[in-house]
Amino acid sequence: MEPFELSAAGASRAIADGSLTAEALTRSCLERIAAREEAVKAWIYVDRREAIAAARECDKEIAATGGPKTPLHGIPIGVKDVIDVEGMPTTFNSAFYQDYAPARDAECVRVVRACGAVILGKTDTVEFAAGGRKALTRHPMNPDYSPGGSSSGSAAAVGDWHVPIAFGTQTAGSLIRPASYNGLYALKPTHASVAWPGAGQYAPSLDTIGWYGRSAEDVAMMAAAYRLRGVDDSVADPATLTVGLCTTPYADRCEPSALDTLKIAGDRLAAAGVTVTEVALPDGFAELSEMHRRVMLGEGMSHFLAEVLERGDELAADFTSRVTGPDVISAEALREAYDAAADARRRFEAMFDGGPDIIMAPASPGEAPKGLTSTGDFVMNAFWTLIHVPLLAIPVATGPAGLPIGVQIVAPRFGEPRLIAAARAISPILDRA
Repeated sequence: MEPFELSAAGASRAIADGSLTAEALTRSCLERIAAREEAVKAWIYVDRREAIAAARECDKEIAATGGPKTPLHGIPIGVKDVIDVEGMPTTFNSAFYQDYAPARDAECVRVVRACGAVILGKTDTVEFAAGGRKALTRHPMNPDYSPGGSSSGSAAAVGDWHVPIAFGTQTAGSLIRPASYNGLYALKPTHASVAWPGAGQYAPSLDTIGWYGRSAEDVAMMAAAYRLRGVDDSVADPATLTVGLCTTPYADRCEPSALDTLKIAGDRLAAAGVTVTEVALPDGFAELSEMHRRVMLGEGMSHFLAEVLERGDELAADFTSRVTGPDVISAEALREAYDAAADARRRFEAMFDGGPDIIMAPASPGEAPKGLTSTGDFVMNAFWTLIHVPLLAIPVATGPAGLPIGVQIVAPRFGEPRLIAAARAISPILDRA
């Protein structure tokens, strides 16, 4: 096995036991990028020289102290190109920001740097992580398909073994959906659990920073780095775990393969001794997709106002429509959406009183879409984002085109400890890749 093929957790263990250096791992990842980037187009910027220098510094620190200071010490990471990294461009995949060079790291990047991670570069994204220009990124398993988005490059970079961990963001489904499409693990934490300053915003009451990995342990390592409340090394006992399967009120928007994947997951868990039940979401959840749309577009109006006023003629129509066109959301509609979201959060969390430990639902409506004109439908993700709950994607199966499909597990707000403990227990049962 080449170093680039290791999960973050596997690489971390190898660095700790001295069988792998940070420089060897970083060079291996850079060689993989050089070999595959022309086909996949996951990156907008890679700083080879700085990455190798940073990795060498990690090795010096590890040698001097007798071991890595954190599990992330020496681990290469990709950063979605809406998140600032000092010394690297932040373009937002926009023609207007090609020369923008931030003077400091975003807060989320500062955390992983302090943990000793090596920043390889910036991954491609849908414009402003919101609309307009699509990323040039292609699906690593079939270039005729989209990797999803807006965190397109980050998902493809981890999925194609360029880097073991990469940052993404989610306003609707931009982390979890691409994870499903690319056979990855991903964690979207509880809203506002990871500091946002230094990252481009779209809708502040929805925007959430998260990450991709190749195992449950990978995403757990990052959760620990961000001190997500209560996260530790616990592993749930499958024999005492109850998982509620939920097709959601949007099952009619799913392809058969997505619902089949959920059933496969349930059958595998039941065969392994997990208690599996079927659960339905409370009344009114069928309207949450519309409530999410109102919040996203309503807050997006405020965020993109300056861009539209300054250069509206040069922006894609879907940006200007949020400020001056048919997508303007009225104050009354926005108030109704905020109230509905707050009520839904309370009612959702009540489901866990005497109910399942976690809920499991489709992570996407099916396989990745063919072509690069669409990054896929976020209907299976947006309403969860609206109610601020943590989500963790797990790969399970493949669809008729031979591409991955996953599930997402869901817990109440700040339920990352139970979510990650459950993922550690059930991922070996579900992920048979």
